[in-house]
Amino acid sequence: MMPFAGGLDSLPNGTLLLSVVAALLYLPVQGRAPSLRRSVVKTTATALLAVLAFIEGGPFLLVAALALSAAGDFFLSRDGETAFLAGLASFLAAHLAYVPLFLSVGGGTEILTWQPWRLGLAILAAIGAAVLMRRLLAAVAPQMRIPVVLYAAAILAMLLAAAAVPSPVILIGAILFVLSDSLLAIGRFLTPPDSPRQRPIGAAVWVLYYLAQAAIALGFLL
Repeated sequence: MMPFAGGLDSLPNGTLLLSVVAALLYLPVQGRAPSLRRSVVKTTATALLAVLAFIEGGPFLLVAALALSAAGDFFLSRDGETAFLAGLASFLAAHLAYVPLFLSVGGGTEILTWQPWRLGLAILAAIGAAVLMRRLLAAVAPQMRIPVVLYAAAILAMLLAAAAVPSPVILIGAILFVLSDSLLAIGRFLTPPDSPRQRPIGAAVWVLYYLAQAAIALGFLL
């Protein structure tokens, strides 16, 4: 059974399937040296989710957040600090788009009262972020501290906004996003580049990230 009307030959289902295929194709090559082919495969997976949101008439902010994330995927797949900062900026903008999107469909503070586990998850995430941030600030170069703090604040705001969204699928997507970004930071700043843990960390980052974006997109579209 397909998630959207029609079979595999329908445009929405076909677009989603191609996105999943691209995500799977990227997984075995995520640990390889940067190349244009590798970058295209990585970017395509999320870009097709943005296309899916557009053709299905999803909210503008959803399309924008997914498109910005696809740009971030491309930049982070390249080498160098400039590309990394460009990727960080793209994902910062994506999270800033997700925040008002989640707030626009959220249930307000009432849902946090009815379902306190949502607030509990957000508090646990905030504590985890604070612990990780302390370690990161001690490890990153001085010029990277402000970008890292701004990004952490944006993703935490995204998670807090998602905590009030009635759809548990969207909240799960936001949690997976936080986990993915946390592992990304650990792999980049707290793990030696030649460590054997880099490959499994990279694979986990990609799986959690793609599932996060897909969950958020489908949570709105379905």
